[in-house]
Formats: sequence, structure tokens, C-alpha cells
Amino acid sequence: MNTPVYDYLMEYVHRDDLRMHMPGHKGKGLDGWLGAAYPLDITEICGADSLYEADGIIAESERNAAALFGAGATLYSAGGSTLCIQAMLMQMKREGRTILAGRNAHRSFLNACILLDLPIRWMYARDGALLSGVISPQAVQYALANSPKPACVYLTTPDYLGGVADIEAIARICQRAGARLLVDNAHGAHLAFFPQSLHPIALGADFCCDSYHKFLPALTGAACLHCKNAEDAAALRSAMAMFGSTSPSYLILASMDLCNRYLANRVRHDVFSVAQRIHRLRKKLKTAFKISEGDPFHICIHAASSGLSGTALAQWLTAHGVMYEYADEDYVVLLCSPCTPLSDLERLEQVLCACDLPRTQIDQQPAKAPLLYAEMTPREAALLPCEQVPVHQCIGRICAMTQPPCPPAVPIVICGEQLNATAAALLERYGIREITVVKA
Repeated sequence: MNTPVYDYLMEYVHRDDLRMHMPGHKGKGLDGWLGAAYPLDITEICGADSLYEADGIIAESERNAAALFGAGATLYSAGGSTLCIQAMLMQMKREGRTILAGRNAHRSFLNACILLDLPIRWMYARDGALLSGVISPQAVQYALANSPKPACVYLTTPDYLGGVADIEAIARICQRAGARLLVDNAHGAHLAFFPQSLHPIALGADFCCDSYHKFLPALTGAACLHCKNAEDAAALRSAMAMFGSTSPSYLILASMDLCNRYLANRVRHDVFSVAQRIHRLRKKLKTAFKISEGDPFHICIHAASSGLSGTALAQWLTAHGVMYEYADEDYVVLLCSPCTPLSDLERLEQVLCACDLPRTQIDQQPAKAPLLYAEMTPREAALLPCEQVPVHQCIGRICAMTQPPCPPAVPIVICGEQLNATAAALLERYGIREITVVKA
């Protein structure tokens, strides 16, 4: 597969033109480690195309990506999936749709709803879990039947712990109801390259965002927005331009361009071989650890159910040379990718099998999303005068702004909701000692 963005950058470097344009480093690095990147870091000069008006090399690369993922159209983002989420919601605002969202949405979704003044109707998982609560087709059907029309459904899947919703069934329900289906697939770009695609677009979603950088070999910030129907692309690109930087990183764009070549030539082999090795690892570990079901490339150890403190297990792993993605008292999350060397999985197996931490009976259930009363919309609360108060003094106050730790960046309390004792205890459980509330 051709790589038009990367090829242009290499050609430009070799031409050695006078750089009478931004950026200010003029292609010269400041040290050895980053030095090789500077010559390739340019802006929208002649021939380089322009991300939000793409009709040249960027548009060509986006067409390559759309073909690889089976999308009607694909738009690049150098601002991560956050920019894609903002664009999807902007289009829903234009279409006047009611937003029905799974409660375990990333804070970027909530922030976009605040900016766009979008009220949200929340859907909760059957088990009420905060971080990994898969929304069922039945929950979606009920929410659509009891919401104003037109509507859209917004789901996060795979979620942070690897839980996967039944997108195919939910897509059929949305189609019958005339609702749009939006998927935050930031953790699932690799799903398109299983023997039978499990990607949201292949399963019937209207729009979804993929973070290239989370599970594919691309630079941090690399993401894309897929549309099932190509005719939606122009409106979504204009929405992206409203939120995105006018100086998108060409290094990030070029990394997606190069990644496309990998996706065309190599990824299916790697998905198969790495997934097979992870499957064997899971089988080996299941006698010592409870490991959550879901996406094969998420290894989510349910530490509490394994008789361990998640934070203690995380400390033990780092002491033995394993850097985890996320840990709390309940879980330790280890993320693999199609590019994970098989030797790394051998080493991980050896480390986990050698774990000699003492086991105890931990009487603790995974955190559940609190059921709170919304006194006002998220935007109303976020724009009012506010103050910070200790969490133990927040009961009865209205949350003004939530900044949950990232990862996992799932809000415990939503702007506009009235805090109660359950919410306060949950905030403290996650180490949050102060919260911003509407000023009394």
C-alpha cells in the first residue's frame, strides 16, 4: 500500500529547500534522541495538503484507511479520539438528536457535551459497574422506547477493562428506531483485522472513533473517525475543524500513513499469532488469577477476586520489570497489541506465575456507578461560579466539574448531579480528596 504523506515528507527533507515557513525549529533538532523527527515536522506548506480541507496526500491516505477498515469514509485526527468524539457529537447536535449514553463514557465525551450544551440520558449496565459495565441490547431498546425522537446511542466498547458490547444486535435495534449508533472504539482499532471483522463499522455502527496509537503502531495522538456512509464525511470534517488545532502534527499523520502499510501487509498475521499466545497465557494463569472476559488484547486481572490488592499486585509487577496500564484496588490492566513480541508474553507469563504475594479473602465488590439526581444539565453546572471543597464536605452539593484521573478517565459524578454519601465514599475510594462544586 502506498504512503503518500510519509513519502511527501521524505521527499521534502531530501530536497533541502529553504524553510521560510513554520515551525520555528526549521528542521533542526535540539538533541540526538528527537533530532531525527525534526526534519519531518512541517505545517501545511505547498503540496502537503491540509487536514481539515484534505484533497491531496492526506485525502489519499484517508481513502487507504477507509478501505482497510471497511468504512464509507475515514477522517484523520492528530488530536486523538477526543477530537473524533467532539465531531460526532457536533453532528448529533446539528441533527437535533437526544443523546443516550452508557454511563462508563470517557470524560472527553462529557466535556464535549458541556461545550455543545447536550443533555444526556444515561444507560447503566445490568450489574451497575463503574469502569466496565457492558450495555445490553435490551437496555438500549428500553432507552430508545422511552426517549424523545430523533435519538442517538453512544457506547464505549471495548471499555477500559476490555468489556465488549453486542454492537451487531444494538445496531439492528438503532436502525429499527431510526437512531444513530456512535461508538467510542478507541480501544478497538485492531478489531477490524480478526478473521471476521469485529469492528463497529462492520457490525453496523454509523460512526466510530479509533485510536490508532492505543493498539496499533502509530504515534500518540493518532486517531481516526469512521463513517458508515461516505455522504456524512463532509459534515463531520467541518465539525472536526471547529475543535481541532489548526496546526495538526504531520509526524502523527505520517505515522498513521505508515501504519496503513502495516495493516495491509502484516497485521492479520500478527493479530492471529499474538491472540493465540495471549489465549495460552490466560489458560496458564486462570488457576492463580481471575481474568475478565472480553477483548483478547486486554489482560484484565480481577485482583480482588483473586485474593489480592490490585495496587499491591501492580507494585509487585513494576518491581519485576512489568509496567502496567492501570491499577486500582480491584483490577490490574495489562494491554497487549498485535505488535507485542511473543518473547514479551513469555516474560510476562514467567513474572505472573512467580507471583508470591500473600492471598487473603477480600470482601469487596467492584465499584458501581452511583445513582444520582441531576439538579441541572452538565453545561449549566460547569458554567456557574464554583469552588473546591473536601470530599467529606460535599454531600448535598452540586458537582460543577469532574476531572477523574486518567486513566481510566471515567467520571464518578457528572456535572449537575447532587452528591450523596455513596458518591463521596466512591470518590475517596479512588483517591480523590477534593471536588469542584457549584458555589453556594
